[in-house]
Amino acid sequence: MQPDPSLPSFTRLTNLAQARLGAKALACSDDFFAEMSRMLQNEPAVFIPGKYDDNGKWMDGWESRRKRVAGHDWCVVKLGVAGRIRGVDVDTSYFTGNYPPAASLEAANISGDPDASTVWTEVLPATPLKGTSHNYAPVDNSGVWTHVRLNIFPDGGVARLRVYGDVHKDWSKNDRSAVYDLVALENGGRAVGWNDAHYNMPEQLLLPGRGVNMGDGWETRRRREPGNDWCVLALGHPGVVEKVEVDTAFYKGNFPDRCSIQAAHIASGTDQSIITQSMFWPILLPEQKLAADKQLYFAREVEKHGPITHVRFNIIPDGGVSRLRLFGRLA
Repeated sequence: MQPDPSLPSFTRLTNLAQARLGAKALACSDDFFAEMSRMLQNEPAVFIPGKYDDNGKWMDGWESRRKRVAGHDWCVVKLGVAGRIRGVDVDTSYFTGNYPPAASLEAANISGDPDASTVWTEVLPATPLKGTSHNYAPVDNSGVWTHVRLNIFPDGGVARLRVYGDVHKDWSKNDRSAVYDLVALENGGRAVGWNDAHYNMPEQLLLPGRGVNMGDGWETRRRREPGNDWCVLALGHPGVVEKVEVDTAFYKGNFPDRCSIQAAHIASGTDQSIITQSMFWPILLPEQKLAADKQLYFAREVEKHGPITHVRFNIIPDGGVSRLRLFGRLA
């Protein structure tokens, strides 16, 4: 499965509002039926027939009670990392007769938690929503934001809130001689393209911490033809890679037999042009044997290379990898 061309291009950027990246729902006007934190889960929403709790039908998302007074409901979210917002998905999956007719999004850049003095900037005006649908909307705003406030008019349920954008990291405050994971999601790394992601997307390779199960990584289908699977990743900052970690946590009968990494410094170009060039990039890490459910480290095996901005991670022939770390120094 390659990137879906039918989806807005901003959906290929980082979801800044995912819980696994550290995003948190801080406060809301009401979450009587379904608690606000569910809205930030990474997994797609589910519907469980016949499941009820003390307040009514259990729903996978944030749901407020029926409003009987003037006004609207809202939820404040701390983004996992600061960033520039390029688009949102207000996902109302499984909310049919109880979804909000409209929603808007405001944003703020603050160091602590919002309070009564916080200045909010509208980045998405009130936009009509459809029930049990992905409601995609682009955002035209160049600001860097740390928090968002989702307003729903007047009440109802939202299964998932995705806030897609570019991670903003102020590298000027970092020690240039220190070693960083240059491809980590929180450092601005992102997945540019891939040939297959049948089970799980390659962005999960870049998440913080180790994988929690076999669904927390990049996994391709079983290959039935010659060749190998691959993904192209952009580093958060140009750098010189000195050490590579490939973690196959929880992948036991389906880990790749081998892997290799190619790399390049790309000054400009579209994602598609970068993907096309990647098959000809020089080798950063020659083919290495992998093992089941294990963290593998490669340092002496890494070939001398100048500063790079992108890598092509090849898994041979197919399978699943939980995490990829590229440790190096800023260029």
